[in-house]
Amino acid sequence: MAVDFKTSETKNNLMRAFAGESQARNRYTFAASQAKQQKLQVLERIFKYTADQEKEHAKVFYDFLKEMAGETIHIDGGYPVDVDPGLAGLLRMAEHNEMEEYGVVYKAFGDKAKEEGFTAIAYAFYQIAEIEKSHAERFGRYAQWMEQDRLFAADGEAYWLCLNCGHIHKAPAAPGKCPVCQHDQGYFVRLEEAPWTK
Repeated sequence: MAVDFKTSETKNNLMRAFAGESQARNRYTFAASQAKQQKLQVLERIFKYTADQEKEHAKVFYDFLKEMAGETIHIDGGYPVDVDPGLAGLLRMAEHNEMEEYGVVYKAFGDKAKEEGFTAIAYAFYQIAEIEKSHAERFGRYAQWMEQDRLFAADGEAYWLCLNCGHIHKAPAAPGKCPVCQHDQGYFVRLEEAPWTK
């Protein structure tokens, strides 16, 4: 059933998604600052990396609203308050929120867009939902490593990348300091976790 965009629920869902992505970006930026203070630059980078992707999701949703230029869209919605002194807690909260977007929110928004005849918007919701799932899985891995005190330790030999200078270190654990640039262990990431190395 084709629906006029200006009176559609899809228009409201796009604004809800834009607001949600914008808030997620800020939450992850705040979490990145907390990680930096705790000298865990690897987590700082992960939160910033994800925050940048959330900004791009917000832009995708916002661009679909061009027809509403100059108008105000009034929406309601619930948004999480993720505050925790521990980074593992923040990672778990982020994991939960991303899985909710993946499994509940964006599926429903995509289904509604499809029902109202907005196939391109439905496609965007479904595709971004899949990205949110990958965010949740990444946050979950890092939360588990934090909880098990294994952020810088692997089962057997592993390759560790220094995020500062690019040194690759082979060992069961990341070194306490990079042997090349002398930056702290907090700069090391498992090589397979660094998306820009593939």
